[in-house]
Amino acid sequence: MNSHELITTIIEIWVQGGWLMFPLALLALCIYLAGFELVFFFRKYGFDKDDKNTWGHWIDKPEDGTGMLGAAIRFAQEGSKQMDSIRSRVHELRHAYINPARRRIYYLSILVTVAPLTGLLGTVIGMIVTFNGLSSSRGSALDVVAGGISQALITTQTGLIIAIPGYILVHHAKTRCQRLEGFFSELEIRTAQKFERTHKES
Repeated sequence: MNSHELITTIIEIWVQGGWLMFPLALLALCIYLAGFELVFFFRKYGFDKDDKNTWGHWIDKPEDGTGMLGAAIRFAQEGSKQMDSIRSRVHELRHAYINPARRRIYYLSILVTVAPLTGLLGTVIGMIVTFNGLSSSRGSALDVVAGGISQALITTQTGLIIAIPGYILVHHAKTRCQRLEGFFSELEIRTAQKFERTHKES
């Protein structure tokens, strides 16, 4: 199939799907924009993938830390004279990084859930068109029935095709978010241990 035939086939399927193909296309665009935004977010703030030995050394010697992670470690320790202060600062870091990720995941989850439901709406509309065609005594009734069935099938398939990769993106994002939460919990524990060692030595 050459490019011209492919474009023609896509246009035919689009027309057969009816007006619901427009909101489905908009949903697909929003889902993948939100999904890739999350991918880039975790790539930028993927502290959970950094070497534990490296940032463990940075906790002991904050001045050696580099990049965003080094700055976060220094923030957790600077001016902290009590254990509660360390916990409060790590909580601030967790809030600053985890909450935006959770909001994005929640937004993406809603969009992914709406996609198959929109396809199901197309199924209902297509079946209504089909039943209207069956009840008609005109010669074009078979064309109406065929059009209704096509609309019902195409919109359902389109909704599922959009949603399935979206569910994978949501699962991936939730996993990364849990790992990031685990990182901040470990950061809090290690920073607290360093604080205790420092005060025992002094």
